[in-house]
Amino acid sequence: MARQRKRFDRRKIMAMKIDPDMCTACGDCKPVCPTKAISSGKIFFKIDGATCTECDGHNDSPLCVDVCPSGCISPA
Repeated sequence: MARQRKRFDRRKIMAMKIDPDMCTACGDCKPVCPTKAISSGKIFFKIDGATCTECDGHNDSPLCVDVCPSGCISPA
């Protein structure tokens, strides 16, 4: 009996990312994250892809994207 490997489907993972070249480190995104997936990096903020749910179950769209003044947050 051949073993079947589970295929990792990246499309099933919901997560946002922050473009460090555009991020102004304003911090507006961190307090609105319902899963606390956003944290301070050395210079800019970062989003933990393991805990980010794109606000599924909390809001119709990612709250971090809604509040980001520089538009640096996008789907990963």
